[in-house]
Amino acid sequence: MEVGADQPPLSVWVVSDGRAGMENQALGLAEAVQRLFPSDITVKRIRWRAAFDKLPSAMKTSWMLDLSSDPTEPAAGEAWPDLWIATGRATLPISARVRAASGGRTFVVQTQDPRWRNAAYDLIVAPAHDPVEGPNVLSITGSPHRVTPDRLAEGSATFADQLAALPHPRVAALIGGRSRAFDLTDAHAADLADRIARAVEATDGSLMLTFSRRTPGTAKAAMMERLARLPGLIWDGAGANPYFAFLDQADHVLVTEDSANMAAEAASTGKPVHILPMIPLKPADKFARLHADLHAHGAARPFDGTLEAWTYAPLDETARAARTVLERMKRA
Repeated sequence: MEVGADQPPLSVWVVSDGRAGMENQALGLAEAVQRLFPSDITVKRIRWRAAFDKLPSAMKTSWMLDLSSDPTEPAAGEAWPDLWIATGRATLPISARVRAASGGRTFVVQTQDPRWRNAAYDLIVAPAHDPVEGPNVLSITGSPHRVTPDRLAEGSATFADQLAALPHPRVAALIGGRSRAFDLTDAHAADLADRIARAVEATDGSLMLTFSRRTPGTAKAAMMERLARLPGLIWDGAGANPYFAFLDQADHVLVTEDSANMAAEAASTGKPVHILPMIPLKPADKFARLHADLHAHGAARPFDGTLEAWTYAPLDETARAARTVLERMKRA
């Protein structure tokens, strides 16, 4: 029987700016809580009006929110949620006031390092590669996410007809793009594609390739041109997203070094995770620390052009964070 099965469900609000990378952190943690304790989850998406978006968090108040935002306070006669889980800079001005506004009813969790009013939250679930400390801080490897064995199996079922005949080893390649720390130039994308192709061909395997929203169009085209000859499936962004299916079906996962989320999600599968290099734009110390943590866990290694196999215990930091939330709420 799950913890709390004989108790009323928790009301949980998941708050972000709606971007998938942000929302999935808060929602993944909420779903992990739900798996341990009956919970009703409500997703809230907010955005600030353009005139106020760049203001410091301390100067923002709820009337500055765009009219398209979901309400972040209960309607008249309704109660505040038991649990508030938020992610991202956009949520900070609201999250920091919830504990006081709710009269202490709502337990406030902020994922990532807020870097502002850290004492205003009941719990900060921060990546270990960010240097944040305090009595209300839980450091985890990577970030919370929504990848679970059940969700991976559901994703596989959707794409079973397209993936069932692919030869092993199956290689999932998760390609990011330009960020503040890294770039993916056309030339580098072409070089990565050639290295991936040689590794797949050397093992008579197959490729499952997907790109992020940040992948430059020309870099994507360069990789697709070089990799189209391989057995496999390339997702070009049209139709249903095979991301979960790829993770489930992969024997190896290749991840570009620009994405902490994708690396942590890949490490939750127990599959060998090979880190693909990008073009650095500035020192990326926090990514180096993350990859060092994943290497220490046995999950990840730099891609050396081969598909060496190894095993390790799947990383399950989202569940650990959920248990900590319930313990702090005295619901464990």
